[in-house]
Amino acid sequence: MSELDIRPATAADVPTIVAMLADDPLGSQRESPEDLAPYHAAFRRLADDPHQHLVVAVREGRIAGTLQLTVIPGLSRRGSTRAVIESVRVHADARGSGLGTQLIKWAVDESRRQNCQLVQLTSDVTRTEAHRFYEQLGFTASHLGFKLAL
Repeated sequence: MSELDIRPATAADVPTIVAMLADDPLGSQRESPEDLAPYHAAFRRLADDPHQHLVVAVREGRIAGTLQLTVIPGLSRRGSTRAVIESVRVHADARGSGLGTQLIKWAVDESRRQNCQLVQLTSDVTRTEAHRFYEQLGFTASHLGFKLAL
């Protein structure tokens, strides 16, 4: 496996990130890579928020994965800070290479560095392979999530 560099995303990375978000059955229904304006606006909001960590995984000079880590201070669990992992994507030709494991391990390590006491994530109920992947990394399917589209 070649060397992997996980670094903060830049505005120039947005088209590649959006393409990865759109490159699966669920993402293809909700992403619009032909209009990047809302994604660039969202990137600026993320970049301005110190609790948001949008990263890319670069292997052999090209972006092969991405995720967003959000650090949330809270009162529950005795004032614990938690981290939420979102939008994990690995480029189609890099799946099964161990890159996803490296990305998640980076997120867990960064969460510790940020003094988080808990790392959580959600995964669509249809992504059964992803569920097995997260469980192999030590995550427990402990909650049932709910969403309300606005």
